[in-house]
Amino acid sequence: MIEARSGLLATLSADPPRARHSNATRQANMAAQHYQFIWRSLRRLGVAEQGVDDAAQQVFVLATEKIASIALGSERAFLFQTAVRIAMSIRRTYAQRREAMVGNDLDAIVDPAPLPDATTEAAQRRKHLDKLLDALPMDLRTVFVLYEIEGIDSPQIASMLDIPVGTVASRLRRARETFRSASERLRGQLDRRVSR
Repeated sequence: MIEARSGLLATLSADPPRARHSNATRQANMAAQHYQFIWRSLRRLGVAEQGVDDAAQQVFVLATEKIASIALGSERAFLFQTAVRIAMSIRRTYAQRREAMVGNDLDAIVDPAPLPDATTEAAQRRKHLDKLLDALPMDLRTVFVLYEIEGIDSPQIASMLDIPVGTVASRLRRARETFRSASERLRGQLDRRVSR
């Protein structure tokens, strides 16, 4: 017990109070400046609405653990890269659970819920957008969400994802093509439902 306490004291003394204070300030600034962006990003990267708060918390917990290794000025990039990894993990886990619950008949399941009326039109559009975004592979979806929804320019995206600007442009082009095709398919499905 005494050894454990002396080990803890040695650890605390290794981080001078000024360093602990600046890390705490930095963490608070990261949360204040980037929480909404990370929350929206997680949602757009496919995390279900009821799980976004927990996923965002995971992102900031990891950032807190790694604060000393995050370069000054690259906090947003670190947070976003972490959010992408967490979103992929959550989506994988969710897909595995669905497969276990439903088995191979997943494609045969049709949502029996009626179409929402005019008062829920915004929720319906959001649902359609989520469906369209689900058609994109994660690497394309990430660039598409950052550029088209968040309004971040290509050089910033390249910096955030640590990829060349040309790769951002290529992924964005492919994402737009995939999104457009999925949008046309969805529009056809919606038109068939309306004509019934």
